Amino acid sequence: MNRHFYGNTGKLSSFLLKQDRIRIPVWLLSITGITIVIANTFSNLYPTEEERQAIAETMYNPAMSAMFGRGYGLENYTYGAMMAHQMLLFTALAVAIMSILLVARHTRTEEEDGRMELVRSLPTGRLSNMSATVFILFVTNFVLACLVGFGLYTLQIESMDMEGSLLYGAALGATGFFFTAVTAVLAQLSDNSRGTIGLALVVLGISYVIRAIGDAGNEAVSWFSPLGWVLGAEVYVQNYWWPILLTVIVSILLIFIAFYLNSIRDLAAGFLPSRAGKAHASIFLQSPLGHALRLQRTGLIAWSIGMYLLGASYGSVFGDLESFFAELEMIEQMLDPVEGYSLTEQFVGLLMIIMAMISTVPPLMAILRLKGEEKKNRLELIYSGAVSRSTIMVSYLVIAIASSFIMVSLTAIGLWSASVAVMDDPIALGTIYNASIVYLPAIWVIIGVALLFLGIRPKLTGLSWLYLGYSFFVVYLGSLLDFPEWMEDLSPFGHIPELPVEDMNWVPISVLTVIAIVLIGLGFIGYNHRDIEG
Repeated sequence: MNRHFYGNTGKLSSFLLKQDRIRIPVWLLSITGITIVIANTFSNLYPTEEERQAIAETMYNPAMSAMFGRGYGLENYTYGAMMAHQMLLFTALAVAIMSILLVARHTRTEEEDGRMELVRSLPTGRLSNMSATVFILFVTNFVLACLVGFGLYTLQIESMDMEGSLLYGAALGATGFFFTAVTAVLAQLSDNSRGTIGLALVVLGISYVIRAIGDAGNEAVSWFSPLGWVLGAEVYVQNYWWPILLTVIVSILLIFIAFYLNSIRDLAAGFLPSRAGKAHASIFLQSPLGHALRLQRTGLIAWSIGMYLLGASYGSVFGDLESFFAELEMIEQMLDPVEGYSLTEQFVGLLMIIMAMISTVPPLMAILRLKGEEKKNRLELIYSGAVSRSTIMVSYLVIAIASSFIMVSLTAIGLWSASVAVMDDPIALGTIYNASIVYLPAIWVIIGVALLFLGIRPKLTGLSWLYLGYSFFVVYLGSLLDFPEWMEDLSPFGHIPELPVEDMNWVPISVLTVIAIVLIGLGFIGYNHRDIEG
């Protein structure tokens, strides 16, 4: 029986490790390296207790709690408390995404591409691949926990002791365990990799929103989110281990559910029923644009809802900001009040940078879907008809550009609609909308970079994600870590004026738009001249 279900799991594990011999080490070294560098930077950037307490004062407001998580140890803001408060959630999100992508790659993607059928034809068990995937991901997250934990301790920074450092690493590992289990379950429900990743990211997004609402208001709500569990460990302050144990136990239960579902379903099938298609395609679906949009419809709808909810979650705390700012003279000095603008309006510019970069993800996924279709040999069928490469690429580009506009718009509308309900003197929709829509040229540059790689070297399209990650890193943490200005200048988002406080500057907007057009044009030229990969 065991051999029937788990035969040759060890050999499959070795095979999966060989497949990811570059991917996994890059993830581990990147997350560990960034964590250690930032911890060391904090100790150099805020050498005195007075400076750390000044930063702690800014973390009491609800918007900061929604963004970073509820602050623990703010009364005595040690290096450890600062590191856990400002970096643990951010890093946990990266670990969750790593786990989601790796699990989907070795489960649903393998089935969708037909490779799992070949593996099953060999003397392997029915659950061998799932077992190997879970084993590899658990080992990966365990190694990550150890690397981060011991790495932080070896820095010998004051207040960052062995127990707190190991708990910090364990919190990241537990987050990875949980989203490994969640993705394994969702891989049984959806019948394709796109749906699996999309559903897992929705779970991650909902977890973030629930935690943000709870941390900004009712703390009990945060405990309905797995991200709230790991933050509840109060690393370097109280060092509670039971939330980590809770996360691991729930993960194990989800893994058992995933194994059971995998054992009773047919290969390449999912438990979520696929709706039967129409007998005859509509005129719109028969066009390249309609076909491309149909392939991405569900994901774009889910992202649209998510972006609206993200904006609303931040807008819901705006009612408390002005009174909070009024109580802290130090914050008024930090924000350098501008005549004619409330401090809440100034805070809008800071939020819009982050939300604009999150809004870049759906357009980037939309344009890179073309690479996925090419990799799976589906484009050959399309190009066998009377359709040009430029027509196909324009279709995906139109979807990416349109989705960029929709995402930033819904973010702004969500922020405004929630803030109206909680503010006595709400900010005008036009003010919030302009602060959001101004980031479109920066998003288009990221799309242009992806299209350029897609046209000249498809295997390098992953660098567009790396570029977006770099932008998020330097902008999200730049002000906290005092990065050199040139690092922010390398990101298109670093050149956008922060409306409404800053004056509208059309020069960088125009330059970024021209750069995006040039990149897109080069991508078209390269795509029309290179061979289509089989």
